[in-house]
Amino acid sequence: MNKIKQFLPGVIICVGVAVLSKILAIFLPTLGAATLSIFLGIFLGNTFLKHERYSRGTKFSESTLLEYSVVLLGGTITFQTISVLGISGFLFIILQMTGTILCAIFIGRKLKFSENITLLMASGNAVCGSSAVAATAPVLDADEEEVGLVITIVNLTGTLLMLLLPVLSYFFYNYEHLKTSALIGGILQSVGQVVASGSMVNSQVLTTAMIFKIMRILMLVVIVYLFGRYKTNETANKQATGKKSVKIPWYVIGFFIICLIGSLGFIPEFLQNVMHDTSGWFEIIALAGIGLRLNLADLIKQGSRFALYGLGIGVSQILIAVTLISIFFH
Repeated sequence: MNKIKQFLPGVIICVGVAVLSKILAIFLPTLGAATLSIFLGIFLGNTFLKHERYSRGTKFSESTLLEYSVVLLGGTITFQTISVLGISGFLFIILQMTGTILCAIFIGRKLKFSENITLLMASGNAVCGSSAVAATAPVLDADEEEVGLVITIVNLTGTLLMLLLPVLSYFFYNYEHLKTSALIGGILQSVGQVVASGSMVNSQVLTTAMIFKIMRILMLVVIVYLFGRYKTNETANKQATGKKSVKIPWYVIGFFIICLIGSLGFIPEFLQNVMHDTSGWFEIIALAGIGLRLNLADLIKQGSRFALYGLGIGVSQILIAVTLISIFFH
């Protein structure tokens, strides 16, 4: 009971912020509950709710609940879903993700960010935002400050792109279905941002953009493994202790297993809907916890560099996507 009492205040605060974000998202649908949750968390965590008594609960929310969110996300995706885009769609996503990762690493090194922040930015922007950052952090031994800073910048970058891409889609493609879907689904960081941005165009674009996005999410296990292997080998080389095995976090394995079970048709539709809704709630609560734990003074201290980093990645993603779309979907 004492342990529960220690966790409860922080968890209640995170749930409260998440509920408030959901309500505000009704009036601000272009931002979405996920983005609102982390911003509200940052504001409250650095003003009215800046208290040590909430720390255990917010820590539980930002880590454990986000892990469960990643696992449940697997129940909303099947391998059959992505087959409709064919080999061109698959190659587009692979090259888009590869280009995003390489640009994130290159820009991060030029701006002299740590290896962990660089790889977290690469993962979050290339795959699926907050969930990808959370899944990658353990194999990099990233601390919570690094995770919080990266998730904040990834969400900021994604929010700006979410509003910009429908405009660019009209300018470049006059809302041509496949090209617009590829641009939105191949770039945006979170599922919520894809939904919001695709909805600004039409329902057909939204559906196809989500398939592009799902293809990226399915690569989560591969990215976590490769980044973990890279980090382990780098550490081993520095310490001259030989190779160590890469331990993929349990929730990434869980994500893949549930995705496989769903692809085989063993998860009924009503349960998929429950898993989708629960995953969404857990993510929003977790983002509230991340925001509440983020020290705004530290973010401001590195603000200009982070802003430049996010801008550089965003511009790179657009340029890569437009080039690849001209090749694969002409």
